[in-house]
Amino acid sequence: MSMFSIFSVSGSALSAQSQRLNVVASNLANVDAVAGPDGQTYKARQVVFQTVPMGEDLKEDGVAGVKVVSIEEDDTPGRKVFSPQHPLADEQGYVTHSNVSAVDEMVNMISASRSYQNNVEAMNTAKTLLLKTLQLGQ
Repeated sequence: MSMFSIFSVSGSALSAQSQRLNVVASNLANVDAVAGPDGQTYKARQVVFQTVPMGEDLKEDGVAGVKVVSIEEDDTPGRKVFSPQHPLADEQGYVTHSNVSAVDEMVNMISASRSYQNNVEAMNTAKTLLLKTLQLGQ
């Protein structure tokens, strides 16, 4: 594994964590959403990652990265709130809200932002080491 491979691995992780942060932001924006005219509520989404080879021949240099395979919806039912006066209430007087948990999403956001920061720091460290190596040759 060459020193330059760190940039490929960390770069793929930065891209994946950025997409994860976008999904978290979408979930947080819909934390209090109620059923729309079609009767469907917003469902929380989660990002699924996969480790993938980055080079042509994985046996040669062993470099791997990460990518987003899919964004899946959580099928747990949304919470129901009794509010018979609400225009979107069902026959029993319940309004269905999204299944997004604000606390879980905040934890997910902190985790994603820390992972992003760690990968930026790894790239900065690799850059510093490469520059020091070049200075040795002068």
